[in-house]
Amino acid sequence: QVQLVESGGGLVQAGGSLRLSCAASGRMIGSFHMGWFRQAPGKKREFVARISWISTNTYYADSVKGRFTISRDTDQNTGYLQMNNLKPEDTAIYYCAGRLGPGSALASDFPYWGQGTQVTVSS
Repeated sequence: QVQLVESGGGLVQAGGSLRLSCAASGRMIGSFHMGWFRQAPGKKREFVARISWISTNTYYADSVKGRFTISRDTDQNTGYLQMNNLKPEDTAIYYCAGRLGPGSALASDFPYWGQGTQVTVSS
């Protein structure tokens, strides 16, 4: 079992930056992947980025590539999503998710989820 708790959301102007954190606890063995997803009102939950806990291999959605950076600190058991040059269309609830197994961009492949944190980008 893995528990995830996000923090760091808020309100920011377009062009600004935010860093989201995801504190993890539980059984994160070698195959663990942490992912970030987001869901805007009236839209499906969409993949943002993922990272392999052991290899740090990363993968991003095209919509955030070059603006967002996913990372992790194994000493702190925390994952991060640094978001730069934010746009109004980035407004959503952001969720971190965990998976034991190969990397995936499908929300249905992640059994562990945090409670979500709101990110609002004003124009």
